[in-house]
Amino acid sequence: MRTLFIIVLATLSVGCSSKNALNRHLDAAYKHYELGDCGQAMLELSQAERRSRPRDKLQPEISLLRGQCLERQGLFVDAAQTYQFIQARYPASEYAFRGRARLETLRQLGHYQPEERVVTHAVKP
Repeated sequence: MRTLFIIVLATLSVGCSSKNALNRHLDAAYKHYELGDCGQAMLELSQAERRSRPRDKLQPEISLLRGQCLERQGLFVDAAQTYQFIQARYPASEYAFRGRARLETLRQLGHYQPEERVVTHAVKP
């Protein structure tokens, strides 16, 4: 019984430690982004992403910050693809709305051209 208690306690502490590490990496990513150090921000985002895999709800936030770093680095096509990913995978999230706004900003600045959809109509004989 004592062994079972120790195993349960160890399992619970690992879960808490993982969540704290995830929050620490995400907070550090925001801090580096604010300082203009997108390289370090991207590293922190990758580490946060690895820890968040079981917690899919944080992925849109991680992806949005990644897109913003890509924009700062002048990688506008990659940023646009990241925002499109958020919209496709998490359409109801707040981050999908923010991603749409970033895409519109990129479009207005001339860095992004949405694909035009071609509509064809059948011709009756």
